[in-house]
Amino acid sequence: MALSGVLQASDAPTTVPLEDFNRHAEYTAVRISPNGEYLAATAPIGDRDVLVVLDMKDLKPIKVHQLPDNKSIAGFFWAGPDRLMFTATRKFGQFAQPGGTGEWYAVDANGERPRVLVTYEGTTTSGSTSFSQRVSPVSALREDASRVLVQVTTGTGSEEGDRAELMEMDTFTGRMKRLARAPSRNCDFVLDADDKPAFANCADNKNRDSFTEGHGQVYRRVDGDWTQIFDSRETAGRLRVSHVDPDGTVYAVQHDNAKPNVMGRLDPQTGAFTPLDSDPRVDMLGEVIAADGKTLIGVTRMPGKPEVRYIREEHPDAQLLAQLSAAFPGQYVSLGGATLDGNKMVVSVQSDRNPGEFYLYDKSTKQARYLVSTRRWIDPEQMSEMRPFTMTARDGVTLSGYLTVPKGRELKGLPMIVNPHGGPHGPRDLWGFNPEVQLFANRGYLVLQVDFRGSGGYGKAFEQMGYGEWGGTMQDDVTDATQWAIAQGYADPERICIYGASYGAYAALMGAVREPDLYRCTVGYVGVYDLRLMYSEGDIRESDTGGNYLESVIGKDRSKLDERSPAARADEIKIPVFLAAGGRDRRTPPEQTDAMEAALIAAGNAPRENILEPKEGHGFYEVPARNNIYSKMLAFFGEHIGGTVPVGESRTESASGGSD
Repeated sequence: MALSGVLQASDAPTTVPLEDFNRHAEYTAVRISPNGEYLAATAPIGDRDVLVVLDMKDLKPIKVHQLPDNKSIAGFFWAGPDRLMFTATRKFGQFAQPGGTGEWYAVDANGERPRVLVTYEGTTTSGSTSFSQRVSPVSALREDASRVLVQVTTGTGSEEGDRAELMEMDTFTGRMKRLARAPSRNCDFVLDADDKPAFANCADNKNRDSFTEGHGQVYRRVDGDWTQIFDSRETAGRLRVSHVDPDGTVYAVQHDNAKPNVMGRLDPQTGAFTPLDSDPRVDMLGEVIAADGKTLIGVTRMPGKPEVRYIREEHPDAQLLAQLSAAFPGQYVSLGGATLDGNKMVVSVQSDRNPGEFYLYDKSTKQARYLVSTRRWIDPEQMSEMRPFTMTARDGVTLSGYLTVPKGRELKGLPMIVNPHGGPHGPRDLWGFNPEVQLFANRGYLVLQVDFRGSGGYGKAFEQMGYGEWGGTMQDDVTDATQWAIAQGYADPERICIYGASYGAYAALMGAVREPDLYRCTVGYVGVYDLRLMYSEGDIRESDTGGNYLESVIGKDRSKLDERSPAARADEIKIPVFLAAGGRDRRTPPEQTDAMEAALIAAGNAPRENILEPKEGHGFYEVPARNNIYSKMLAFFGEHIGGTVPVGESRTESASGGSD
C-alpha cells in the first residue's frame, strides 16, 4: 500500500460559490495559426460551442463562427495560414460523449469564403447495397490552404467491414481526388513526413470475440504497392503503426491483449519490433510531438500523476518541454500547436488544482506570454490536492485511485464521498482538475475515486476482469477501497456516502444493496438500475456492437440480471436515496430511474429527492440545472454526513423545469 504526496499545512479555504464549479469552461482547445497571426479556440455560448478567432496582437476576437440547429463546433484545425476546418457535433449531457454529425466546414479566419465540405453522414442506397461515408482529416498541408488530406471510409453493411480511401480535398470547393486505396477492410492510413501514405493499420471483422477487436494486420506501401508486414494471427498480440518521423524512423504500439501497451520502433523491412517505453501498470495515454508537427519526442503515461517519457531526449523541443515543466512545478505542461516555422508555440499548463492556462512561447526571445485560461474565475490556491494511491483488493489484485483532500484539512477522520466512475469498461479516473470533485472537497469532503477492475488504461486483462462482474468483484473493489480508507484512518466510518453517475450510479445503488452498514446515504445520477432494461431501453442496444457489448459485460441470464440489479433488490436498501435523471437521456433513459424509484417506494424507502430535468440528457448541461442538482445533493450529504452547506445554497430552483 502506498499513498503519494506529503501533507502540507495551510489555511482553511474560502467557500467558493457553487456556480463557479458549474460554469462551463471559457475556452477549451486553443491553436495558433501557421503564420502566427491568429489564435483559434472553441468556447461555449449558451447550449453550444462556437469557434472564436482572436487577433494575436491584442487577443481581441475578430470573428465568432457558429453553426445553426443547436449544433456545436467540435474538432478544428488550421488548414492554412488563415483558413480553418471544423466539424459539427451534438451534445447529449455532462457524461455523454458528444455525437458527431459527420459534417465538415471550411472558412477563412475573418469569416469570408465559407464552404460546406461534407454534409450530414446519412445513408445512401444504390440498388440493393446500402452504404454510408465518413470523412476524417489525416493531414493539413499548412502551406497550402486549398488542400487537406482526408480518409474517406465507406461502410457497406457487409460482414467484411468498411473500405477506406485516402483523398486530397479542396477546402474551397469540396472536390476530392483519390490518392490511395486501403489494402484491406477496416483500415486507417499512416502518412510519412512528406504526407505520403506509408502504412495502413487494418482489422479483420471475421472471428471476432464478442465486441472486442478481431485480428489485426499492418501493411507497408512502397511505389504504390501494399505489402503485409505484420499479422496478429501469426504472432501473439497486436501491433499498429503510430508515427513516421522525418528521418524515416517508424514507431508502433504493441499490446498482447493482456498487459499495458508498449511503444517501440518498427523495422519497416522485416516488421521486427524494438520496445522503447513500457510500464507494467498503465497504458500509454498519448504521443508528444515536436513543434514541427512531425517528430515524435516522447510519450505520456499516468501511473498516478502524468509523466512524460522522452524517446528523443536530445531534441531541442524535448529539452524545452523539460525546462518549461521545471518552471511550473507540480503541474502538467504540454506542447500545443506551433507556427509553420516552429518559432512560436502554444503551451498548456494544468494540474489537479489548475483547470488550465495557455501560454505562447517564443523561442527567439525565450519568453512565455499568457494567452487565456479555461476557467479564469477559479483560484488554484483555493482548490484541493488530488493524491494518487494504490491498495490491494481482497483477492490480491492491485488497485489504483485518487484521494482528493479538502484544502486545509488533516487527512484524518474526514467525512468521505466514494465516487465510482462511469463507463465502466474503457474509462478510468485521471489526475487533473475535476469541477465536481473540487466542489465536494471545497465543502469539506474527502473524495475517493478508485479504478476498479474493468476500468480501462491498465491493460486489456484488467479491463476484461470486469466482464460479467457488474455488482460482483467490480463492486467488491469499491467496497475494499472504502474499507482501506477507513483502515488508514483517513475516513470517518460513520460519515461515508457513495455517489456516482451513469455506471457510477449503478455502483452507488449496488453499494447500498451489498454493504447496508458501510454507507450513510447514496446518490444515483443518470444511472442504470435495472439490467434487464438495458436490452429494451437506451441507445447501447441499438447497434450490433452495442448488443455484443451487453452480452459480454452483463450477460443475458435473467436471474443473474435481477440478482445484479439494484431495482430488483430495493428492499435491501435501508439508507436514504437521492436520484436524478435527464428526460432526454438516451444512454440511461429516465425509465431506469423510474424503475428504481418505484421499487424503493414499494419497499417503503421512497427517495428523499428524485430530480427530473425534462430538457437534459446524460448529465445536466445547463448551468441552472447543474446548480439545482448540486445544491440539493450537497444539502443531502450535509444532512447525513456533515460537511459545509453555505447559507442559501441548500435550495436553488431549476430554470429548466426540474421537479423533486
